[in-house]
Parts: sequence; C-alpha cells; structure tokens
Amino acid sequence: MVLILSTGTMIRLFKVKEKQKEEAKNANRNGSFKKQSAGELRVHKDISELNLPKSCTISFPNGKDDLMAFEITIKPDEGYYMGGKFLFTFNVGATYPQEAPKVKCKTKVYHPNIDLEGNVCLNILREDWKPVLNINTIVYGLYHIFTEPNHEDPLNHEAAGVLRDNPKVFKSNVRTAMGGGRVGDTYFTK
Repeated sequence: MVLILSTGTMIRLFKVKEKQKEEAKNANRNGSFKKQSAGELRVHKDISELNLPKSCTISFPNGKDDLMAFEITIKPDEGYYMGGKFLFTFNVGATYPQEAPKVKCKTKVYHPNIDLEGNVCLNILREDWKPVLNINTIVYGLYHIFTEPNHEDPLNHEAAGVLRDNPKVFKSNVRTAMGGGRVGDTYFTK
C-alpha cells in the first residue's frame, strides 16, 4: 500500500512536527519536562528498591531531583570499626549500569581497603562490576569491608600488613585513628 499525500498535507505535517519540537524545547526551558537517561531511570529504580542495613543511611545533598549524586553513611555495629561513622559519596555516570558508580570515602580512615585519599578497593567497583549489580550491592560491599577488612587486596599496604601480621595492633591502630589520634605519620580527626 502506498500513501500519497498532497503538498498541502505534507506542509501541515511538517508544521505539526515543528510545533511539537518547539513545545518540547519550551517545556525543557520551563523545567516542566526533563528526559531521563537510561542511567537515571536505573538509579531511580535502584534507590526506590534500597534495602539498607539498619546501620546505613542515604542522603541527597543536591536535593531529591539529583539522584545521580548522593551520600551513604555507614555506622558499623560490629567488628574493628564498631562505633565509627563513615561517609561515602556516590557519583553515578550516564552510562550506569554499564559502568560502576564512582565511590569515595570522605572520612579519613585507617583501613587496608581504603587509602588516605578516600579511594575504595572493592572488587565490584572495578573488575567484577556487572550491570546486574546495583546500589544496594555496593552498600553491602562497603559495609562488609568494615566488618571484615581484607588484607589480601589492599590500597593501604601499611594497614594491610599490620592486620595480617598483628591483628591486636591493628585493632589498637583503628581505635586510635577513630578516636582522633596519630597512627604512624598520619593524624586522624575524631
């Protein structure tokens, strides 16, 4: 079947399309319409389905309209870091879930899997990331490195060596750091 349109009909169709484009532009300018990327849609889904441990909280420093940047606070209730409070920033890119979010620890911590600049060594944030993983998985992974730090895959090699060779000294160093003291050449605030 062939559809034949007159020139007048074609012109009206083009004008309708142009009008729709103009309305979409105006809606964008007025803030009433914002097309979401696949990454934004997925983050929205992940956050709506979060099942955080009772010792973890989420906050949105840029407001609830910006779900691509948020913070997670972890307060371990067991292990070496019990009683501490650790803040992590999450920056989710437009390519999420194809790429893992960028996660940084904003709390200076003596930890084998977190360096003094806040970089986090968690396999699912690197080579083991898969699009089927989600924000909840990352939070549980972060919580896990506080309850069971891993000296076999360290970012802070000094802390990893102490944990491996002398867990009692490691525990003492963690307590000193969390209490606002000096461990080696590094000063930690309370």
